Amino acid sequence: MSASLHLPWMEITPTAVHDKARQHANEEALAALVEQYAPTLYRVAFSVLRNAADAEDAVQEAFLRVLRHRDSLEEIRDHRVWLIRIVWNIVLDRKRRAKTRPETDDVSELARVLPASGLSAEESAAAAQHHTRVLGLVDTLPAKEREVLVLSAFEELSSVEIASVLGITESSVRSRLFRARNLMAELLERPRSLR
Repeated sequence: MSASLHLPWMEITPTAVHDKARQHANEEALAALVEQYAPTLYRVAFSVLRNAADAEDAVQEAFLRVLRHRDSLEEIRDHRVWLIRIVWNIVLDRKRRAKTRPETDDVSELARVLPASGLSAEESAAAAQHHTRVLGLVDTLPAKEREVLVLSAFEELSSVEIASVLGITESSVRSRLFRARNLMAELLERPRSLR
C-alpha cells in the first residue's frame, strides 16, 4: 500500500476557487462598465464642469467608488442611471467646493464633445460657435431647469431616469424640463446684442 501524503497547506478548498472565480467575474463586469459608460459619464461631468481634466478626474473618482462597492454590482438594476447619479453627485460636490465654474471658449475643448462628421473648417467653426452659444445660454438657466435639461438633452435620459438621478418626482422633472425648453427657445430667439 502506498502511503498518502496529506499536506493541508497545499489544499485548495472549493470556496477559495469559487471566491477567485467570483472576484474575476466582478473585475470583468467592472471593466465592461468602464468601457461602456466612460464616454457618457465624461459628457455628464464635462457638461457641468466645462473642463476636460476635471471631467476626467470626476469619471475616475466615480469608477473608484464603484470599485469600492463592486460586491453590490449584481444588485443594481440600471447601471447607467446608477453611474450617472454617482458622477452627478461628484461634480456637484466639486462645484460646491470650488464655488466657481471655469468657463472656456476654447474650441479644442468643445471639439471633444462635438461630432466631427465631415464638416468643412468653416462649418466646423460655425458649429463650435453655435455650440458655445447654446452652452452659454444653458448656463443662464436657473439651476433646477439647467440640471434636467442637461440630463435630458445632452445625456438623453428619460424623465424616470432623471428623477432617479436628481432624487425628485417624475412630474417635477417634466415641469422643469418644460420651463427649461421654453426659456431656451426665448433665449435662442433673442438677437445677441440684446443679451
